[in-house]
Amino acid sequence: MLIYISLLAGLVLLFVGGDWLVKGASAIAARLHVPPMIVGLTIVGFGTSTPELLVSLEAALSGQSGIAIGNVIGSNIANILLIGGVTALVAPLLTPFAPLKRDLTVMICATLALPLVLWSGSIGAIEGSLLLLGLAGYLLVSIRNIDRSSPAVPTSVSTAKSIGLMLLGLGALVYGADLLVGSASTLARTFGISEAMIGLSIVAVGTSLPELATSLTAALRGQRDIAIGNIIGSNIFNLLFILGLTAVISPIPVAARFLPVDTPVVLLATLFLGALVALKGQINRPTGAIMLLSYLGYIGLTAQL
Repeated sequence: MLIYISLLAGLVLLFVGGDWLVKGASAIAARLHVPPMIVGLTIVGFGTSTPELLVSLEAALSGQSGIAIGNVIGSNIANILLIGGVTALVAPLLTPFAPLKRDLTVMICATLALPLVLWSGSIGAIEGSLLLLGLAGYLLVSIRNIDRSSPAVPTSVSTAKSIGLMLLGLGALVYGADLLVGSASTLARTFGISEAMIGLSIVAVGTSLPELATSLTAALRGQRDIAIGNIIGSNIFNLLFILGLTAVISPIPVAARFLPVDTPVVLLATLFLGALVALKGQINRPTGAIMLLSYLGYIGLTAQL
């Protein structure tokens, strides 16, 4: 029973910590008169991906490579099929191609590079450095193309409260990541489930909760472009920053199932999202239902492997 309480506590801390970190950092950026686009691109993107980063680093440093890689791949699959599907069921998403063209292209290219990164059977410092360089290039181009005329976001939140929220959020994320990885690994050993599968399912969904909360809130408030942008931005950071930084700090052995099973799924999901944005310009409720059912089917089928 204690292990389940620990797992649930880890998930809750990741969700709450990510929310606090984003709120605090966004308020500080607003006080410094940073344009909203930069806040969304950097603070929200990094903030909602912080749980994935901490969990992957914790798992890699403790020798649980299956959770480290499974968390990244599984989170990207969950972001598209689970979060995209659930959000579209709540409020159909508008996905205009023009403003998303650059970010969508980067996400697709980063995902297409994944098989090459995994091919050797280990992700080391060289591959990790290349991924980080890719992220640096993406951020540089994105910031250079920001509309500088955007007005600053007003805020009544004090600087002290904002800093406090950031520190509390970071602390909750660190402790939550430790609880989640430890309890998930114990469950894997207890039930004979591979660490890869735990990383692809429980841990991936758990660390994607901030993205789910952000996308749902944005959709319900009518900011549907933010909802889809959050999914695309998070997937870019997961592949280029989290996988890259984790590999630079500690080389990651690649479990046998990732290349033939899970990589094709994340590739198909990514290309499917790209086709929806480019060809339809929206994700309606029937499409959202198909995405959600596809995710449930993927989890059900791969659990047997």
